[in-house]
Amino acid sequence: MVDLIGWSGAILLLIAYALVSVKYVGGTSVGYQLLNIVGAVLLIVNSSYYGAYPSAILNLIWAAIAFIAIIRKRKAGVVTERTSHEV
Repeated sequence: MVDLIGWSGAILLLIAYALVSVKYVGGTSVGYQLLNIVGAVLLIVNSSYYGAYPSAILNLIWAAIAFIAIIRKRKAGVVTERTSHEV
């Protein structure tokens, strides 16, 4: 089960990266940041279980950056702005 959680996290991070790379979503979009948060949290579970603490800490920081980006966007009042392609 922990391996499935880890693979799911990795896939979500790759999907987020692909969506930004092909310009389907913006790098500041809430959907992109949520994919990063969920993917990172799933990888934290996997990394912690296997004792890969550097990876767990890296993903904790990754998720924190995404969370802060969402909070800053909400404070700026632009959360409701979306393009037709944003997730």
